Amino acid sequence: MADALSPNSNDPRVIRTRQLILDAFLYQLHLKNFSSITIQNITEQATINRATFYAHFQDKYALLEALLSDAFMEYVTKRVDPEAQLSSEMMQQLIFSLCDYHVSSNECIKKYETVAPIIEENIKTQLESFLLQIMLKRSADADLKTLKMTAIMLSWSIYGITYRWNIEGRQESPADLAKRVVPYMMGGLGLLR
Repeated sequence: MADALSPNSNDPRVIRTRQLILDAFLYQLHLKNFSSITIQNITEQATINRATFYAHFQDKYALLEALLSDAFMEYVTKRVDPEAQLSSEMMQQLIFSLCDYHVSSNECIKKYETVAPIIEENIKTQLESFLLQIMLKRSADADLKTLKMTAIMLSWSIYGITYRWNIEGRQESPADLAKRVVPYMMGGLGLLR
């Protein structure tokens, strides 16, 4: 997990340096596999020293999580109103968001399939938190444990189906995918009978 270790993460210099690091890392990801990228590659590209890098990120894994998980939430908030009610339409929008995210990441990162598992847990956790907040607004009197379990189930389902859709070659449009799976997410296994 990325931590801006600087005392003032709102300082424009800190923000600018963090962006330099992220940009340099993204540039490296266009050129090489994640496993081949070194901190030295990133610091040289960003024109900073190693100490500056480590003041912003623990390691390249934290940097990867920051890059991809920040991008993920941008995709979600572009399509989904956090004040909206949990509905079939919202589930469709979340599927569209994750499909867009996977496609974009696939285009930006060489061998995306090798880094996706590294950040999968972080993405599912963010999605789970997002869904839980929505459910809590509408169901404040519901059992918290049940709401948490529901958020986990939905977040893992949405991430899993969109990840599989991506690695299997995107055989259908995100709209067709959502049309096929959302009824089962909303209606449960009773639809199979």
